[in-house]
Amino acid sequence: MTHWFHRNPLKATAPVSFNYYGVATTPAAAKVCNDLRLSRTRLLELFTDSSCNPEMMKNATDLYFSLLQGFILSLDDSSQECKLRYIQNFKWTDTLQGQVPSAQQDAVFELVSMGFNVALWYTKYASRLAGKEDITEDEAKDVHRSLKIAAGIFKHLKESHIPKLITPVEKGRDLEARLIDSYIIQCQAEAQEVTIARAIELKHNPGLIAALAYETANFYQKADQTLSSLDPAYAGKWRKYLNLKTCFYMAYAYCYHGQTLLASDKCGEAIRSLQESEKLFAKAEALCKEYGETKGPGTTAKPSGHLFFRKLGSLIKNTLEKCQRENGFIYFQKVPAEAPQLELKANYGLVEPIPFEFPALNAHWSPETLAAFDLTKRPKDDTAKPKPDEEVKPLKEPDIKPQKDSGCQIS
Repeated sequence: MTHWFHRNPLKATAPVSFNYYGVATTPAAAKVCNDLRLSRTRLLELFTDSSCNPEMMKNATDLYFSLLQGFILSLDDSSQECKLRYIQNFKWTDTLQGQVPSAQQDAVFELVSMGFNVALWYTKYASRLAGKEDITEDEAKDVHRSLKIAAGIFKHLKESHIPKLITPVEKGRDLEARLIDSYIIQCQAEAQEVTIARAIELKHNPGLIAALAYETANFYQKADQTLSSLDPAYAGKWRKYLNLKTCFYMAYAYCYHGQTLLASDKCGEAIRSLQESEKLFAKAEALCKEYGETKGPGTTAKPSGHLFFRKLGSLIKNTLEKCQRENGFIYFQKVPAEAPQLELKANYGLVEPIPFEFPALNAHWSPETLAAFDLTKRPKDDTAKPKPDEEVKPLKEPDIKPQKDSGCQIS
């Protein structure tokens, strides 16, 4: 079984030195600032390191976020916000809107923006792993788990941290609910693709496979509808991907539903189900071409050439021919004019995000360390603010390239 996933670019960010000369008045305070700078730089390097794995990513994110929490959390368990929350300006681009950055002087903005990139990294790690030839069962599980982790991070950001931003999120930006919801649903749908692949590999009941494919198609459709009010110039390519995956998995659902009908001696209805599957597959094929021709952020690929796509086409053709042969020899049933209504519900295999929490405050933070930051000594022309014309360079990603047409094989 094979997979191919569309990926939007990572967010890019302006460098942050965390140099607060005069403000950080003790060696302990200066050390925390130095550790923040080094851990942030290291985390940004890992985003584009193709040898990075989830363990390396978790260690790097735990270190940076535990240090950054000292700029956000109150150390005395009071409801008062930390005095350092607004000391530093952070600048981030968006996944869809190119290199046009947003800036906020707010450590929570840094927390959610970096967290968003971490979630994106897990989706890209899953995509790279799924693009390998002869993927192992353990690697398939890693793909599945990484997508659920990403969904959990997006969900946590949306529910627990983005609402704390002082400056409202601009429409069409990454942290807006429409985009976050689409990313969550896409992660769930793609993880279910791995579940479907496993069910097919183990020759599970066609009824279960049809139900999972139907639920997965509905996920993709919901993600697309969530993006429908966004500017097509930004979201057009992403939506083509969601459209073609909707059609693709509806074709899967009708194909396996046809097998279920045939096993119940409903050969006429089975033929009509397979004909609907054939029609949806042709529509998905047309959308693949449109996807390849649509300009916009994201992966460049020809999905109709991938093995995952070609295998379904062969399956539909062979199953339809089998149904037609058996109807001509055994059943002699009339083929209905209307396709059967799919009202399938999967009782197993549905994907839920893995719950996520940011790490606890780093042990280097103490009331004494925090007290050692003297905000009255900040320079009047605050150098923490980036210059208006400061460029945010895009990250050089290893996977925004055409992937191999062979896709991946789950064995």
